[in-house]
Amino acid sequence: MAIKALNGEKFMQMVIHAERRLSLHKDHIDALNVFPVPDGDTGTNMHLTLSSGVSEVKKHESAQIGIAATSFSKGLLMGARGNSGVILSQLFRGFAKAIENDDTVSARAFAAALQKG
Repeated sequence: MAIKALNGEKFMQMVIHAERRLSLHKDHIDALNVFPVPDGDTGTNMHLTLSSGVSEVKKHESAQIGIAATSFSKGLLMGARGNSGVILSQLFRGFAKAIENDDTVSARAFAAALQKG
C-alpha cells in the first residue's frame, strides 16, 4: 500500500531510521570535513544533534506531524553540537514552523516545508 500522507508516527520512524544510518557513517563524514578547518567532527556532531532530536520526538510521540516535527526541532536545538549541529537544527526549525499546524502532509507539502527550512 502506497503512503499518501506522512503523519507524526511515520515521521518519527523516519528520523529514528535517519539517526541509525548516520551513526553508521559518521566516521566517513568526519573524514570529509576539511572546511573551514579540518577538525574532523562534523559527522559526530551531526549524529549527536540528531540523537537529541530523536530522544525528544520519542518523549512526545504524536500522530500529528506538526507536533512531532516541533518536538524534533526542539530536541535538535537543545542538543546541537558544533556548527553542523546548529545548522541542522535551524533547517528543521524552519521545516517544523512550516507544518506546525498540520496533522499530516503530502509529499509535495513535505518538500515545500524542507524548502522553507
